[in-house]
Amino acid sequence: MPYVDRSIPSDGFTRRTMLRGLGVSMALPWFESLRAWGGEPIRTGQAPVRFACFFAGNGFHSKEWWAKGAGNAMTLGKVLEPLAPHREKLLFISGLYNEQATKGNIHSSQTGNLLSGAPLASGGAILSGTSVDQVLAQRIGRLTKVPSLVLACEPSMAAVHKNYSMLYSSHISWSSPTSPTPLELYPALAFDRLFKDDDQQSDRSVLDAVRAEAGSLRAKISRSDRVKLDEYLNSVREVEQRIERAGKDQELQGWRPTLAAPNIPRPPDGVPQNIAEHMRLMCDILVLAFQTDTTRFCTLKLNNDHSSLRFSNLGIDYMIHHLLSHTDSADWLKVNRFFVEQVAYVARKLDAIQEGERTALDNSMLLFCSSMMSGGHDNSQLPLVILGKGGGQLESGRVLDYRGKSNRKMCSLYLSLMDKFGVKLPEFGDSRERLAGI
Repeated sequence: MPYVDRSIPSDGFTRRTMLRGLGVSMALPWFESLRAWGGEPIRTGQAPVRFACFFAGNGFHSKEWWAKGAGNAMTLGKVLEPLAPHREKLLFISGLYNEQATKGNIHSSQTGNLLSGAPLASGGAILSGTSVDQVLAQRIGRLTKVPSLVLACEPSMAAVHKNYSMLYSSHISWSSPTSPTPLELYPALAFDRLFKDDDQQSDRSVLDAVRAEAGSLRAKISRSDRVKLDEYLNSVREVEQRIERAGKDQELQGWRPTLAAPNIPRPPDGVPQNIAEHMRLMCDILVLAFQTDTTRFCTLKLNNDHSSLRFSNLGIDYMIHHLLSHTDSADWLKVNRFFVEQVAYVARKLDAIQEGERTALDNSMLLFCSSMMSGGHDNSQLPLVILGKGGGQLESGRVLDYRGKSNRKMCSLYLSLMDKFGVKLPEFGDSRERLAGI
């Protein structure tokens, strides 16, 4: 079902509710006209957690997608071998599935709800569900200049295939059940979106973030409590300004992005004719967006499901991606590894960025997935790996197998991952239960 937030009562405030908004929370003083207590103190001076989803359509080689062992002793199938240098920061997950995606058994019906678990409308209509990346972006994405970045290396398809819109095959990110998030296919325009002006918003005041919630609270409390609230907010702002001044004077060490401006030139206009160059540019832009804290949420669709890409860069130009996926050939394995190499490239670059005691990869969660296990349309379980440690909240270097378990829903995984951002929902898609072990 589409995402519905039932975490906040209708009146908006309870004993355990704190003043919150846009990813921050602030404890409230006692008000005589409203029995609302605050929560835990805000953690400061730490790098933010980021989320990225990499999607490769049409699945992978049926015999070479596997992982065994743990930590540095983990062994990987030939598809995943490019990730071997990062296996201690890798979580291999098998056995999860998306129940709604099993109903159509074609590419469109298996992809459009990959990140939402929502039922899809057929008959050429467009109806899915808000995807997990956009739920996060809508809740806390405004802390950064760009709430979310949605990149693609293959254009969207507008057609109907076996009663389902091909838009489902072209989009994994959905801003609402009826609106796939617009794709940015042009590296130059993606770069411009990040850096076309000097408006850096990563240091927003906590008060700016909770302004709307504070305004709602004012309408629910007495006049004397409003005076108390104003005094409280003013004192918070005064402390913020002192911290800001101390930081500028290097008296206080807080987290700052490692880059304030791009360290690569603006890509040329248009779409690169070489798919390898196109993917690499998009990977560089993703890393740059995280490194400058211009966004914390990104999806990168390497290709469509039912893809028509060709790979002359690999010496494979005789067959499009979709048809190649049905072969399980040496060339199909070569294409799989090429896709995984893009994810490995991003992981390597993020792991080289030091952020205090951790790296940018440690402070990220990179989800790599497809909407089917192999080109034979098998989605009884989905291929899935996560790279990074989620700011120290994910135990990596493990293989988790949910086959035969009572709960193996993809949406249970998404609930668990959203928890790492402080976005704690009672349900998402078809799940009301967190995934055990995450």
